[in-house]
Amino acid sequence: MATDQVVVIGGGPAGMMAAGTAGERGRSVLLVEKNKRLGRKLLITGKGRCNLTNITDIEGMIANIPVNGKFLYSAFHRFTNRDVINFFTEWGLPTKVERGGRVFPATDRSLDVLRAFEKFLAHARVRIKTGTVVAVLVEEGRVCGVKLAGGEIFPASRVIIATGGCSYPQTGSTGDGYRLAAALGHTITPLKPALVPLEAATEWVRAVQGLSLKNVAIKVLTADGETIYTDFGEMLFTHFGVSGPVVLSASTHLEPNTHYRLVIDLKPALTLEQLDRRLQRDFAAYARKVFHNALGDLLPRALIPVIVALVEIPPDKPVNQITRAERERLGALLKGLEVEIVGLRPLAEAIVTAGGVAVKEINPATMESKLVKGLYFAGEVIDVNAYTGGFNLQIAFSTGYLAGSSC
Repeated sequence: MATDQVVVIGGGPAGMMAAGTAGERGRSVLLVEKNKRLGRKLLITGKGRCNLTNITDIEGMIANIPVNGKFLYSAFHRFTNRDVINFFTEWGLPTKVERGGRVFPATDRSLDVLRAFEKFLAHARVRIKTGTVVAVLVEEGRVCGVKLAGGEIFPASRVIIATGGCSYPQTGSTGDGYRLAAALGHTITPLKPALVPLEAATEWVRAVQGLSLKNVAIKVLTADGETIYTDFGEMLFTHFGVSGPVVLSASTHLEPNTHYRLVIDLKPALTLEQLDRRLQRDFAAYARKVFHNALGDLLPRALIPVIVALVEIPPDKPVNQITRAERERLGALLKGLEVEIVGLRPLAEAIVTAGGVAVKEINPATMESKLVKGLYFAGEVIDVNAYTGGFNLQIAFSTGYLAGSSC
């Protein structure tokens, strides 16, 4: 039944890279996508700007992948971040580098990323079929085709599953690949949201929703006081809790339905002693003002009422009457503002899915299944996920390229 055809399941970044790469090698390639158009999730990546990769070296890449990062060494060596940049340049899309080494299309438009891929696929003569694959067909331990929901069967000697995860299901990421892999005997590690906002029980958080804090340090502690994550960067308060880059990265280390303490250092560049000296200088300069009017140089305006209430210094107390103990209490609060975290937002709101096809069952040098000959995996369906900063798309591109060049 099998022919020399390659079928790629899933038209996201990993699937498009895999299909085009196989096609460029002369393979007959059919790309099956359940949506009417390719790349729906790609279009919303990076708030519509699409953080393509990061200019760090391979060790830096691995350091930003907290789960099974070493599995990706071969993929990253075969298709590097420089290869990603060159790929898009070749297909008419120049790139730019921003803070933190993040690489974006020069146009700031994810639609242009998709158009580059469409040119690539057309050049590679990849045929595109709209439909949902319900089964990968196997004979004597080897792939021989796929079956679609309408009953159509397409023979194939090689199949690449690149269906993404379960996050943003409205884009078509509904976990199809996990079901296909499990039906063929693959282990699916537990699925949970990653790069997802956090829900907070702390009341004052809702009063400052929309407030973004830059250059803050955070740490996340368990109920027992164990520090499980630290970071520095930007965060955002929302109507349900907290979000922003450092919070999203922290979420990868947290479990659903579990309580944590998020401790925010609003002045990470200063030690407690240095901050106290800064407060003394500010209070001397504003000696004739009342307390709540003397914090404008230290804090965003929206946060001042919160700090005033938490530090328990009367807001109308003259600054020149504030005691040393009160000043030290303020300093400690600015270095350790706490938020009670009560859980993760739903998987549907996560940027990526943690968990997936177990890496021990995939050959890292080819992305081929160790259980079924001719079956390959690429992208988020594999049990790897990274922090924010362009690393997850690099995983998609590198594993897609490796699968497409190995099949």
